[in-house]
Amino acid sequence: MDGGTETSTVGAVVAPTVGWACGPLGAVQAAAREIARLTAVQARAVAAFAASRPASVDRQQGERGAMSAERWAARSDLLRAVSEWATPELAIAVNLTQPAAEALLVESLTLVHRLPGTLAALESGVVHRGHLWHLIDKVAPVADDILRAEIEADLLAWLARRNRVTSPAQLGDKARRVVARRDAAAAARRLAKAMQERGVYLRPERAEGMAAVTVVCMMPEARALQAALSSYADALADEDGGARRTRGQRMVDALLDLVLRPGETELPPVRVLLSVVASMGTLLGGDAPGEVDGQLIPAEMVRRLVHGLAGRGLLPADDARALADPTDPADPAGEVAAPSPSCGAAVPGGAEVAWQEAEQAQLAAWWDQVEARLLAGGLDEPDWPPDDLSGQRWVHAAFDPDADGLDSLGDLGDLGDPGGAPDTEPPLSGSGPPPASSTPPERCPAGGWWAAADRAVDDAGAAVHAAGLALGHARRSVRTARAAAVAEEAGWRAGPGGRVDAAPDALTALAAAADGQRQALAELLAATAGGGLADRPRIVLADAVSGAFRALTDLPALRRAGHCGAAACRRAPEACGHDLTGRPGLRGAGPTGAYRPSAALDRHVRARDRRCRFPGCRRPVPRAGELDHARPHAAGGATAAANLAGYCTGDHRGKHQAPGWTHVLGPDGTLTVTTPTGLTAVTEPPPY
Repeated sequence: MDGGTETSTVGAVVAPTVGWACGPLGAVQAAAREIARLTAVQARAVAAFAASRPASVDRQQGERGAMSAERWAARSDLLRAVSEWATPELAIAVNLTQPAAEALLVESLTLVHRLPGTLAALESGVVHRGHLWHLIDKVAPVADDILRAEIEADLLAWLARRNRVTSPAQLGDKARRVVARRDAAAAARRLAKAMQERGVYLRPERAEGMAAVTVVCMMPEARALQAALSSYADALADEDGGARRTRGQRMVDALLDLVLRPGETELPPVRVLLSVVASMGTLLGGDAPGEVDGQLIPAEMVRRLVHGLAGRGLLPADDARALADPTDPADPAGEVAAPSPSCGAAVPGGAEVAWQEAEQAQLAAWWDQVEARLLAGGLDEPDWPPDDLSGQRWVHAAFDPDADGLDSLGDLGDLGDPGGAPDTEPPLSGSGPPPASSTPPERCPAGGWWAAADRAVDDAGAAVHAAGLALGHARRSVRTARAAAVAEEAGWRAGPGGRVDAAPDALTALAAAADGQRQALAELLAATAGGGLADRPRIVLADAVSGAFRALTDLPALRRAGHCGAAACRRAPEACGHDLTGRPGLRGAGPTGAYRPSAALDRHVRARDRRCRFPGCRRPVPRAGELDHARPHAAGGATAAANLAGYCTGDHRGKHQAPGWTHVLGPDGTLTVTTPTGLTAVTEPPPY
């Protein structure tokens, strides 16, 4: 390498979790480890190259010929200290397009400066390049350095402790959960910002004449839309003698008929079934995320979804974390607005907020006047700049140390040529640039040309001063917003939602909830199918420490298990104080003698597995079928939870058709899969 030798500490290469294979497959594993190591080496080298190309050599913002403000604002923060010319240099060196080279720069700087633990894991082979995207996308944006390092360490420790085949999708799901739990407030802000990007987008496909329509919406909406189109596709039949359509083609045809020809089709109405999973603490106001069909969604979205489907809310309106527009609706430009007492938190310095609003109104009026003069042609720039002494009083005001927040404005007082001309007086005769017109103007302005020039200099100095005031106002607004956020978080932590969120288990969360919340939760659990609910709400009993699934029940079963069985106690179970030792308690669904599981057993296994159990697969288990007997039913295998596992359609076929594979299901749901080459992978039911 030119310029010196790059050194790094390389940890010992970690063996694959399933062990080393023999023959060509072992060579594939070794090559994958070497690719991961070289990816880490490349990241360090790219970061070192970026450090050798500082942005100080570039023209700064505001200078003539500098990068446009739009491009500069769109660049990653990690590239602010890197010269813009590093990107084309890297692109030429490694035969990439410039956008791809810039993405490589950002990825490398992120790994080196924000995710050093991930870089070390990549170097030792614990993770491969496929895992990086999820860590960069979900962990790197965490703003707090200490919290980000803790989350990264937790994920890597989980990966090492798990000692299982872990696909990128599984790591991404775990990262989503950890970030949502550890950085809940920031996750809510990111979701609120992302909601502003909802829309429908069109792009051409590779084949001529084809295009793709992308709908960006909330996860529950997308799941419901996809499920509805699937139901319509299942209801559509191909015409006799016509071409047979795939399921995807029928879904497209149904969508086009519903949107482009409403009322002209004979498509029957369909009902969409979404499985919503939420902890007791989430329903009562905690920050733990929930699931919709196995996809993670924030806690506030869970509560809104339950409210919309069941018609009952569990939180007072002033205690929920708002999923609101991050910008003030009265401020479409998205400027930082000073928080008011209506935000739900006491804001220190309320008088200062009023002062800022008055100042902002004055600035707005001043800018209106300047804009009017500019449109009238009264602020045209002279061909040559005046000397910088003319605006010194404005520069002094801008740099006054007593002016709050104005001590780092940079050289705002320099009224010289934007192109970087030296601060010298313009030549007086013949040596300057030619005038714009050899014909003198017809009319001299009031007071003469020098008076007009003085006014232009004064206006420019006033603009510098106004910019300084606006910058100070912005900084004070940011400080006020931070103080308001701290006060709001403290208030929420002291309220019912915060107490519930801090509870270590469901019983403690119930005790911390308000009486009204407990009553609303009881009404929700007592509801039956109807309205927005396709089935009665079910309750998952999980281990409070490991999250392992134990049983699936509902409120009537809980009530039956909570008394001794005597007639009087059945009528008033809350008054039963008898010894319940020996009572059956809550159990899993029992076996059935038939090949098909009962409805209760089907619910039990699906709640336990939730997704395909094949190692690394995260596809959903189809609702109709695909619960497989580990020991075939025809060979005496029972239709019981200990002998059933959920698979996606493809992996279910593979279990029965792929030669040389073995699948062994343990009593606790642990699935052990052995490949034809002898490699073994183990999966457990995902924890709650």
